[in-house]
Amino acid sequence: MNIQVLFNDKTMREQHPYHLVNPSPWPIVTALAALNLVLTGLLYMHYFSYSGYMLLYSLLYLLLCMGLWFKDIIKEATYEGHHTRPVQRGLAIGMFLFIISEVMFFFSFFWAFFHSSLAPVPEIGGVWPPPAIEVLDPWKIPFLNTAILLTSGITITIAHKALAQGEHRKDFIESLMVTIGLGALFTALQIFEYANASFSIWDGIYGSVFYMATGFHGFHVLVGTIFIIVCLVREINYHFTPEHHFGFTACVWYWHFVDIVWIFLYLSIYMWGGR
Repeated sequence: MNIQVLFNDKTMREQHPYHLVNPSPWPIVTALAALNLVLTGLLYMHYFSYSGYMLLYSLLYLLLCMGLWFKDIIKEATYEGHHTRPVQRGLAIGMFLFIISEVMFFFSFFWAFFHSSLAPVPEIGGVWPPPAIEVLDPWKIPFLNTAILLTSGITITIAHKALAQGEHRKDFIESLMVTIGLGALFTALQIFEYANASFSIWDGIYGSVFYMATGFHGFHVLVGTIFIIVCLVREINYHFTPEHHFGFTACVWYWHFVDIVWIFLYLSIYMWGGR
């Protein structure tokens, strides 16, 4: 009787292409790590003793939990073969919805920017940009960063095409390495721009909107660069095939989203809003 039950259970599991995830500690552990990061961040903002060390520990702890969780997902996809086409379709829908949520996230910053710039209040002089703000020249570092991101969009597309064709592994790896270098260069130039700007995030509504919008975009570029590095390491270890590479496809979608957001940031905040 027990053997028959086990046989029927195995048969039922093989009759559908969906992945029934095994019990895992990582969702609850990662959620607690994220909560711990928020709490230590609040302590740091209120200048509690040793809160900086606590915040750093919380960040490292969260990254460790995420890394171990992602390692299990890669194992399920690459070595155990659980990510069938229906599963990949579900992952694609999830990634699409995540990008939509990110669009709404940046939409809030654009709303704050245009609300403040189209009808500047008397408290900031009734003009935009405010008279006390020395805006950045859009034709210097911002324009260079625009060219860098657009070029990185081309190189990652070349890598995606090389992977899909399945016969150009060297081109795939080289294109990814160039994309990583361009992403790192963008981040370095943005840090240099922040270090030499004449205003800070505390300088009224202009400083707040500028640094929140461009800063969060810079954070997304950093995350995207790490994403690409992970895909490069996976390709070096032969994790991807022309038919099975959704992890890299999600990375390409994310990077193109970052490119598009930057174009809107450049045209609105740097070009139009800095006049």
